[in-house]
Amino acid sequence: MNVLIAFASKHGSTGEIARIIAQDLENAGLSVELREAGEVDAVDEFDAVILGSSIYVGQWQKDALTLIDRTEAQLRDRQVWLFSSGPVGADPFPAGEPPITSELIERTGANEHQSFTGKLDRATLGFGERLITGVTRAPEGDFRDWDAIRAWAAYIARTLKSDLATTR
Repeated sequence: MNVLIAFASKHGSTGEIARIIAQDLENAGLSVELREAGEVDAVDEFDAVILGSSIYVGQWQKDALTLIDRTEAQLRDRQVWLFSSGPVGADPFPAGEPPITSELIERTGANEHQSFTGKLDRATLGFGERLITGVTRAPEGDFRDWDAIRAWAAYIARTLKSDLATTR
């Protein structure tokens, strides 16, 4: 089972999530390739794809959306999971699923989409981003739930290994 984990990360937090997922899938015995979404031209060599993006103003990053545009038909022929990172705070802001979620699931045929809380470090932000986070009073800090991320990775690993055992 050959798995691609592709991600689009503006300030590195989503990339860190993708690396943990990749590590956990490898530890479960799966073959994993981790790439930035902008570096992926095709997914035809993979049995499964996990694609993640940071969320800004309710939207996925351009590189992740472009990857879907390029590989939409290929994605629909494999196991796909999607994840977003971005809401911050103990009571995540903004709450709920990103507005684009249902469209992405439909376009890719994804099994599911999972939202993870993110990290906000104002020191890494540009002027406009600092202004927006100040106006919205977005809390600063690392709110990622590593246990939830690892549980999701374990669920995907079990699903893929079960599918592999069924096809043999």
